[in-house]
Order: sequence, then C-alpha cells, then structure tokens
Amino acid sequence: MAVLDIKKSLKNFFGINSSMISMLVMVILIGMGEKMAERFLPLYLIALGGSIYAVGFLNAMDNFLSAIYSFPGGYLAEKLGYKKSLMLFTVIALFGYAIVIIIPRWQAVLVGCIFFISWTAISLPAIMSLVSRVMSKDKRTMGVTLHSLVRRIPMALGPIIGGLLIGAFGKVEGIRIAFCLAFVLGLLSLIVQYYFIEDSEEKQEAHLHARDIFSSFSPGLRSLLLSDILIRFAEQIPYAFVVLWVVEVNKISAFHFGILTTIEMITAVLVYIPVAYLADKYGKKPFVLITFVFFTLFPLVLYFSHSFAALAFAFVIRGLKEFGEPTRKALIMDLAPEDLKAATFGTYYLIRDVIVSLAALSSAWLWHISPGTNFITAFFCGLAGMLVFALWGKDLKSEVQQA
Repeated sequence: MAVLDIKKSLKNFFGINSSMISMLVMVILIGMGEKMAERFLPLYLIALGGSIYAVGFLNAMDNFLSAIYSFPGGYLAEKLGYKKSLMLFTVIALFGYAIVIIIPRWQAVLVGCIFFISWTAISLPAIMSLVSRVMSKDKRTMGVTLHSLVRRIPMALGPIIGGLLIGAFGKVEGIRIAFCLAFVLGLLSLIVQYYFIEDSEEKQEAHLHARDIFSSFSPGLRSLLLSDILIRFAEQIPYAFVVLWVVEVNKISAFHFGILTTIEMITAVLVYIPVAYLADKYGKKPFVLITFVFFTLFPLVLYFSHSFAALAFAFVIRGLKEFGEPTRKALIMDLAPEDLKAATFGTYYLIRDVIVSLAALSSAWLWHISPGTNFITAFFCGLAGMLVFALWGKDLKSEVQQA
C-alpha cells in the first residue's frame, strides 16, 4: 500500500503520463546514438582523409542547420502533429546514418550529416508541442525540465561508449560501428513513438512564413526574445574561448578542464527539479530572470578566475545558468498562441539563433584584442538582456491580466 502511495505521489509531483514517458525514452535512445557517434565525427573525417577545413565546414554546417531547422520543425509539427513529425524526423536521421555507414568516405559523411546532425533542433518544437498538449499548465515547466534532465543521460554515457568502440576497433571501424548502433537505437525509438506516443487529433493549418508567425507574438514573447538574444551574445561571445582561457592562459590541464565541465553539469542537474516545481507554483519570470543573472555573471567571474578553485566557482556559476532554462522554454510555450505552439517555438529559435550565430562571428576579433575585451563585452551584453527582461518581460499571469 505504501509503495502505491509513493508511486501516486511521484506521478502527481512530476505530472507525467505514457506519452511523456515514451518521449523521454525516445530522447535517450536517439541521444545515445547522437553522442556516441556524432561526437567523434571530426576524428572520423580526418581518418577518412578529410582536411581540417572539412572539420571546420562540419562545425559551420552544424551551427547553420541548427539555426534554420527549428522553423521547418515547428511548421511540420503543426501540419502533421507532433507524433508524425517526430517519426518523420527520426526516419530522416536514419537515412543520414545509412549514408555514413554504407559509404565510408569523408564527402559522404558531410552529405549524411545534413540529415541527422541537427535532429535536436528540428525535433525540439514538436517535443515542446507534445509537452504543452499532454501536461497540465501547472506542470509544463516540470515536463520541459524532465526533457532537459533526461538529455544529460546520453550526453554523459554516449561519448564513453563511443570512446570504448574506437579503442577496441580503431577510429574508422569503431565509429562506423557506433553509427550502426545509432541506427538500431533510432529504429527502436521509432517503435516507441509509433506504439506509445498519443498524437493530438487536432492539426493546424500552419503558416508558412516566419513573418506571419512573428506578427502573432505577444508583447511578452517579443520582450523575452529580445532579452534572450542579448543573453545568448553573453554566452556565445566567450563560448569557444573558455577552454583556451583555462588551458592555455591559466595553464590548467585538459584533465582538470574535464573536471570543471563535470562540476558544471552536476550543478545544472541538481537545480533542475526543485526550480521546475517552484516555477510552476509561483510563476516563471523570477526564475528566468535569475537564470539571466547567471548567464551575465559567468564571463565576468571567469575573467577574474586564475586558480583551479576560482575556476571551479566560475563553473558552478556556469552550471547555475541552467537554473531556469527549462522554465524559459515553458514560458515560450505559455506565451505562444494556443493554436501555434510548435510553429511559434520554431520561429522563436530561428530568429534567435540566426542573429546570435551572425553576431558570434565577432568573438574571435574581440579575443584577438584581448581576453578581457571578449569577456567584458559578453558581460555587458548579458547585463542589457537582463535589464530588458526585468523591465519588460512578462509572465503568463501578467499577460492574461492585461488581455
């Protein structure tokens, strides 16, 4: 009897159902394939005869596709429903895996990447639509948080499995085997999606143009988007240079940099669930604002960190930037029109990521001037974004009251 009471209490606390559980299983299965195979793509390209320019092109393509795929992902989720769109995106990824497995040439790897490298970006609007449909409004943040938390499982385990395969079979065969396993896991995820995810019967006549969808953004959502863009400047301007600051400038070993990364991830995981519970209960804006504060503080704290202990504190701050990230995603869904959840989410990310990817090109120039110029510029971008959200950001409750 006590066991049943515990199960009931956990179900009430997390608010999950069969569709949510199935989505989380899908994320683990596909994520494992992504992280144990895709993580080693640069090594695979070089091993197959590709140059460093091929690796650079892969990185640029990943950033570009992640930015633009979110919009068609949202559009198709509205047209087909989240279940069919997730299955379609998975089949497309499997097609890309098949190209890489069958044709072991670096040119074929780049072609195959077009189909699978940004599965997370193209599927995220459909996943957020699923969460908003199957979770009650007072549990949406918890649903988004569980998705973010579960994604960390393959992030932690996938590279370890991929590394073991490379150690056992070599770079070429080991990575090909990893892609074969990714293909099998993708097929299993298709089975889970087909049999256990309940699709919404309602299909929307989604708008094709991002401009039309943007025009439906509420003032609160536009304020969130502007502040989020500025906050991402604060994140992306120093992003690629954090490892250089730690290893090259401060002479901390690569192994200890790995420990710092682990500190960051543990911090993020520890705050996910309690913040989701509080945000659903007391409102989302305060927690999103606190998140933006941590985004803003990280480059400033990092600049004044030179010892391992100081850097560990900086990476705790970096982990705390995940404080309200699921809450921010849930707030996007709250502020989006009821009939355009997925399309709005996709358009939001399209606008944000394209602008941020272009602006982030200045990061190398700022670093060339000096690391301090890079970090302090990032801090002031974050400060601007934080103030925009503090002054004009809206919560769902305030939007409803104004309406």
